[in-house]
Amino acid sequence: MNLFVFQFVIKQWDKSQNTLDHQAKRSALPERYNISNKPTYQVLGKSCVLEQYGDDLPTNIFKEGRIKTAVLPDNYIQLDRFMVTIDPKGDRLEYWINGKIEKTIGLLNQGWIQSRYRWRYSVIEGGQIYWMYEEVILNAVCLDEDEFEQNVFLKTEPRIIFEVER
Repeated sequence: MNLFVFQFVIKQWDKSQNTLDHQAKRSALPERYNISNKPTYQVLGKSCVLEQYGDDLPTNIFKEGRIKTAVLPDNYIQLDRFMVTIDPKGDRLEYWINGKIEKTIGLLNQGWIQSRYRWRYSVIEGGQIYWMYEEVILNAVCLDEDEFEQNVFLKTEPRIIFEVER
């Protein structure tokens, strides 16, 4: 049986944390981790591991944290701005903006993929407006359950690195 492994790494900061020292500290943080969970979900007929590391700070805009996931009709998995779709050649990872495919990134059954984007949004708290900045990294793969290892993202380099241009 096949297994999806999805790992989010989230780095968040506000404008006051945009100094060179803060940037160096964020750059030193890992972009991938050992998998610590067992498969706990069934999606699109496959077992699934979903993990999240780093910040996902609740704000008045996103009270439960900003990263959203869902299984959608027509065999889609939504993982924040990423979608996994069924393809006869293998499950396909795509980057979506405003409900449309922006970029097909690659097939998840041919080695793991690392995707990232950066963005900012305004937050109002205590009558003050400030910018919240984020770097969101998704490490993703689909493999046979027999091939699963906790260090799946650490033992090899990603087959594809996708970065959204600003």
